[in-house]
Amino acid sequence: MDNKERLRWFHESRFGIYIHYGLYSLLERGEWSMYSERIPPKEYALLAGRFLPQPGCAVQWADTIARAGAKYAVLTTRHHDGFCLFDSKFSKFSTTQSAAGRDLVAEYVTALRRAGLKVGLYYSLLDWRFPGYFAPEKFPESRDALVEQVHAQVRELMSNYGSIDLLEYDGGWDAKAKTARESWIAFWRSRELNAMVRSLQPQIIINNRSGSEEDIDTPEQMVKASATGRCWESCMTIGDSVGWGYVRHNPNFKTVPQLLQNLCTAAQGEGNLLLNIGPEPDGRIRPEEQQRLLAIGAWLKENGESIRSSQRCELIGSSVVGEVDLNLQGGWTRKDNVGYWQIFRWPGTVATQILVDTPVRKVSLLTSGEEFPFEQNPDTGKLKIFNLPVNPPSPYVNVLRVEFSECPRRKAEPDLAAWL
Repeated sequence: MDNKERLRWFHESRFGIYIHYGLYSLLERGEWSMYSERIPPKEYALLAGRFLPQPGCAVQWADTIARAGAKYAVLTTRHHDGFCLFDSKFSKFSTTQSAAGRDLVAEYVTALRRAGLKVGLYYSLLDWRFPGYFAPEKFPESRDALVEQVHAQVRELMSNYGSIDLLEYDGGWDAKAKTARESWIAFWRSRELNAMVRSLQPQIIINNRSGSEEDIDTPEQMVKASATGRCWESCMTIGDSVGWGYVRHNPNFKTVPQLLQNLCTAAQGEGNLLLNIGPEPDGRIRPEEQQRLLAIGAWLKENGESIRSSQRCELIGSSVVGEVDLNLQGGWTRKDNVGYWQIFRWPGTVATQILVDTPVRKVSLLTSGEEFPFEQNPDTGKLKIFNLPVNPPSPYVNVLRVEFSECPRRKAEPDLAAWL
């Protein structure tokens, strides 16, 4: 399978769901609580005695993810605290060897496949319980044990759960976050690790957080496009940026329009949005997240054509670094000769796009197919669309489907003062 074919489903999807769930969920203060509060490992391990995910929680995850219009999910099989949600022969610190008595990864994988979703697994390379991570020169035996555990557990994940579509590493940095990525590769033996992964799962997609570039870039809490041709995925929380795992008091939940605008902006740059949920301590998705995901799903049912398999469009849209021009209404995606104007701020009865160098054949509202009259000045490239509703048809994001005579091109503007 060549790279283009291997990455096809990822490009087509454009939207996935991250799931941060583990012992830290019980503390209700986020997934970094053990380290941020310097909770000793023996004290922290006591949480495993009362970690009791509700039966069927993985089924609820899969159902909600499918209804949200996401095409894949990524579950934290082991976060930085070292607690495994899977059965491991290389650690007793797991759901199968504590109160839960269950392999949550197995339940998750089964539920996702039944829902027709692609399966992604997250695995943290670092483990706070090993002093060799924080001071590798001082504790070389601990350092070596940590790295051996990583290789052994990743092999388990790649061997015991059937076909895995996506592997998302995290925690590849050194404890002081001072060294370059080549040092990460040397520390974790990342090239050897990923060669093993690909030998077991030839079709898999791997992110760039083990130090080596692999298949996809993963900007965090921002929508930042990679170079054309490079896969990328923005990882983002619904609530505060520091809270991936469950945070009980989380006042800054993004609105549905904000979340959809992030999804659209990612699609405009040929990238994906991996939107995070942090289930409650018993594994249920909190209502605030459930409501937002279902609203996104309803929007995608009507507007998904502008998101799935999106291509970059030359027309002025989302802001570009170093560029003065911007579109006050929103931005564009494209599929061949069809452009999708994703309007974030409804302009009223007339919408104007400048510097359009390609003849327009038809303009319609994507959700209804209603057509609108337009005029296009071939000399200036100004496109004006008339008779739009006074108020936005959707309270979130509205999409105009614009058919061009060929792939839409942006008109050059060598004299920036000519319009005056």
